[in-house]
Amino acid sequence: MPPSAKQDIEALRMEIERHNHLYYVTNQPELSDAEYDTLFQKLQSLEARHPELITPDSPTQRVGTAPSESFASIEHSIPMLSFGNAFDEGELRDFDKRIRSLLDTSDVVYVAEPKLDGLAVELVYRDGLLISGSTRGDGRVGEDVTANLRTIRSIPLRLRDANGIVPPTIEIRGEVFIEKQAFAALNRRREAEGAPTFANPRNLAAGTLRQLDTKVTASRSLSIYCYDVGLVEGLTIESQQQLLTLLPRLGVRVNPLFQICAGIEDVIGFYQRVRESRDSLPYEADGIVVKVDSFAARNTLGTVSRSPRWAIAGKFPASQGITKLRDIAISVGRTGALTPVAVLEPVRIHGVEISSATLHNEDEILRKDIRIGDSVVVERAGDVIPKVARSIPELRTGEERIFVMPTVCPVCGSEVVRTDAEVAHRCLNISCPARFAQSVLHFVSKSGLDAEGMGPQLIAQLIDGGIVKSLADVLTLDRATLLGLDRFGAKSADNLLAALETAKHTTLPRLLFALGIPGVGTHLADVLANRFGDLDALAQAQEDELSSIQEIGPLSAHGIVTFFSQPTNRRMIDDLRAAGLVLEPLPGGAHSAALSGLRFVFTGTLSSMTRSEAGERVTSLGGIVASSVSKSTNYVVLGENAGSKADKAREMDIPVLSESEFLEFLKSYE
Repeated sequence: MPPSAKQDIEALRMEIERHNHLYYVTNQPELSDAEYDTLFQKLQSLEARHPELITPDSPTQRVGTAPSESFASIEHSIPMLSFGNAFDEGELRDFDKRIRSLLDTSDVVYVAEPKLDGLAVELVYRDGLLISGSTRGDGRVGEDVTANLRTIRSIPLRLRDANGIVPPTIEIRGEVFIEKQAFAALNRRREAEGAPTFANPRNLAAGTLRQLDTKVTASRSLSIYCYDVGLVEGLTIESQQQLLTLLPRLGVRVNPLFQICAGIEDVIGFYQRVRESRDSLPYEADGIVVKVDSFAARNTLGTVSRSPRWAIAGKFPASQGITKLRDIAISVGRTGALTPVAVLEPVRIHGVEISSATLHNEDEILRKDIRIGDSVVVERAGDVIPKVARSIPELRTGEERIFVMPTVCPVCGSEVVRTDAEVAHRCLNISCPARFAQSVLHFVSKSGLDAEGMGPQLIAQLIDGGIVKSLADVLTLDRATLLGLDRFGAKSADNLLAALETAKHTTLPRLLFALGIPGVGTHLADVLANRFGDLDALAQAQEDELSSIQEIGPLSAHGIVTFFSQPTNRRMIDDLRAAGLVLEPLPGGAHSAALSGLRFVFTGTLSSMTRSEAGERVTSLGGIVASSVSKSTNYVVLGENAGSKADKAREMDIPVLSESEFLEFLKSYE
């Protein structure tokens, strides 16, 4: 190998990374795109001739690798906390009062910057080299998305050695996002290709970082702004101001729109300015983040629950717009619930065109006095989900019409019912076309009959082709039919048929869940199976008998009796039996009682199993899975992005378990 080859490669890498820094970090490019491409291609050519010289920090290694099977977990050295929220200027002032009281001072310096609508990540550098990157996850453990983060050009693969200040270890935290222009361009491209467009920039950023194929990540123009550190070795950082000065010297991108605030009034002035200019910002921002500048003061303030006392997010009010309500359409969901949907004259709200919004239910429409033809205020709740906030009665012309919920299903014509205990109107016909595809998907799901290989696309093809018209038709599929489907080979057909044959032999709890009976989840299915032991006995049960069971309330009891009273549903069960469905006895004849009486609540996303599967393991040991935290809760199990249930558990001194702790807990009983 000629000595010059190694020198040429190293020189090219340094030059390309210098131009990456100028373009993506400082926004001061020196080269045209064509000139940059020429340099990049020259490096690729040299590395192709000398593959032994390729290193992980080479610019060519950003372009993506083969798809991964899954994401491993990375534990954060120091937890990545989430911020509490302030929703107006008064709450920001309350935050300041708490800080000054706890620090026993009248003068506090804050640093404020826009709150980006993206995904929090941590980048770990050892001796200046990026060795790993992860999502925030549950604050303690995140997903290893190193390969995807390497494709983001504003993330340095190697820190710049500015005057010898690169520490042996530094964990840098920031927000991955996509700029508005890049988001719009990507959606235009997908629309032209006939692909579905993305709903909002945050979902795109979060979904892109979790792509198993990093080439997909590399094709989307993600960016990053960094603003915090975790573990730092060999370097002392004393304030947020010092940190935001240090990071750019290391080649790390920070948001230039930050402000040093000498007190809360400066913070509120910054909040107002960013709120007024948010539409002109190149990225989506839903508020500002305010932090105590001094790291020593932060140590004094400490944390409460999962949030630091020394920081808060000042959230902007939901974006609103005024438009006309043209009509109210009805959407029929899997459980038969009829949801009124506002059909709107398109209105652009914070960069997104809104033409429809949920109205939730009839009670909500009456409470807000919303009429067809009204001028209405529409807002994006959390700047994401559109909803009709209120009507504007003073703009009425007299031609507006009061909305009335239909008494028959608009799709299948079956009777629509509403009980006194429920706000939803429901179509009770399980074969209703509007709910059928979702019913089939639920029927074959992991918690249902668990027919592996029956995905949404296949189900849609079977229904559209008139092959599957009932749940029983799923169990009677044959090889010839499957081979006649578009892009369905012999191996796929054989695998699916084997899965369906296994699925025919199921248990009563799984069948009860699979049938989609309103209100019957995995836990209630177990309760019913243990109480009645037989499908026919359950089908004959009366409401008072069901209500006498501790876990079943009047609403669930009514839903179960109503379900089995429908002739279409009884015929459907007979057809399933005729198609070969067999109910096997539960393992051991009954569930273990090792966890009898213990009540568990799950929150967040589990990595090794679904929450339904975790619940099954609890109920198989005699435990109870509940949906809300109360005094009777014994344990709360935390997955990724655990929500308010975790905070409530800590407030009530209820033991919380991480996923790994939960699995260890089960091992001692299973």
